[in-house]
Amino acid sequence: MSKNMREACLQDWMDRETIAESMIPLIGTLYRQKSITTSIYGRPVINRSVIDLLKAHRFVRHMEHEELSVQDTFPILQALMSMDIRNARIDLGKMAVKYRLEGNGASIEAFLAEELKEVTSQPIADSEDRDVVLYGFGRIGRLLARIMIEKEGGGKALRLRAIVVRRGKGADLVKRASLLRRDSVHGTFRGSISVDHEQEAIIANGTYIKIIYASSPAEIDYTQYGIHNALVIDNTGVWRDEAGLSQHLEAKGTARVLLTAPGKGNLKNIVYGINNGDIEASDKILSAASCTTNAITPVLKVMNDKFGIQNGHVETVHSYTNDQNLIDNYHSGDRRGRSAPLNMVITETGAASAVAKALPELKGLLSGNAIRVPTPNVSMAILSLNLKTDTTVEEVNDYLRDVSLHSSIQKQIDWVNSPEVVSTDFVGNSHAGIVDAKATIVNDNRVNLYVWYDNEFGYSKQVVRIAQQVCGVDYPTYPAARD
Repeated sequence: MSKNMREACLQDWMDRETIAESMIPLIGTLYRQKSITTSIYGRPVINRSVIDLLKAHRFVRHMEHEELSVQDTFPILQALMSMDIRNARIDLGKMAVKYRLEGNGASIEAFLAEELKEVTSQPIADSEDRDVVLYGFGRIGRLLARIMIEKEGGGKALRLRAIVVRRGKGADLVKRASLLRRDSVHGTFRGSISVDHEQEAIIANGTYIKIIYASSPAEIDYTQYGIHNALVIDNTGVWRDEAGLSQHLEAKGTARVLLTAPGKGNLKNIVYGINNGDIEASDKILSAASCTTNAITPVLKVMNDKFGIQNGHVETVHSYTNDQNLIDNYHSGDRRGRSAPLNMVITETGAASAVAKALPELKGLLSGNAIRVPTPNVSMAILSLNLKTDTTVEEVNDYLRDVSLHSSIQKQIDWVNSPEVVSTDFVGNSHAGIVDAKATIVNDNRVNLYVWYDNEFGYSKQVVRIAQQVCGVDYPTYPAARD
């Protein structure tokens, strides 16, 4: 490589860094002053670094087979700053590509005015139930806290007001804060955390979170902490039916309850993007189903929509969970007493049958089983489907890629086409499931799909999406989906 070539590459990189640095304050202003959440092909860019921004642009090459530069998205950001818009999610990358393909000579300002006409000059709508309480503070609870804290400051949003736990021995408050700050799987907390010992609270990035010590839901009076009409997210899994979860509604200040586990009985099990339209104002208790149900239901829906599913089997290769033992010990479940870090463990899953709660048309068509494996996070679902029509690998992959980019469930389905990806590459992925295109197998009407999913973070994002809808802060996304 010549000296001129080396210098040109470095100069191009520095030029893009300069533009990315100019984008960061605009992204923050849009978020805090106008409640505009921005992304690049589904990758969030709020509170991200220059390198994060450049990597998000580079990612587009793998999805659209063409480059996207900060030189394409920066003018979009500048135009948004001058527009009277609010309460929306805008994908800068997709908007830039759409302008490139469909702008037809119009100015960026005119193009955006047409694309965003539904949110132009729209007043901030008042809504209820924005106060959120986390009941329990385990793996899912701490990730929910991180997600909601990161979303603070963006106008009307979910407000994490309190966390309910049982008091532990020793410096309980300090240990709770430390678990929020440091995570062996998901890394360190983005920001600062301090502890108010006198008031028993945690302050994270300016969010004041009261820690409430209690043994049961009904004994709590949230109103004494200034919490009203709260959505209580129960991530303990202790109660999974209406009778047990109704205890939360007996607490003063509670309006609704959301369970982060499959609900039993007649509880609505909601997979966001699939049947969240079934949520009614009269629903007081909802379930967010399971991580596996969230991962497979969107893919099963779109496959059934296009090809029809005669029947199939779902095999889950699932990371071990806190329910299992570190070393061999007594466990009430079959095989689960054996050491989780040392063994693959065959166990059962209700995810295949649970799909029918969100997709009734697939009732009785799927069987399922699970294998717990010695990894701490990121799981995989193998969908072995018999379709009603013959197809090809290319047709299936192209279809799922298009769904992941442009459909109304693009936040639920991601798509990857790399021969080198492994499970740790999907830690922190915000989608419910990620289709591995290189692993797709098709033989006439028989299809095997491999769907990765971060069973902690991806699921937590689905829970937050339900919470946003329930609390009235579920804003539209642009460009609008094709379907």
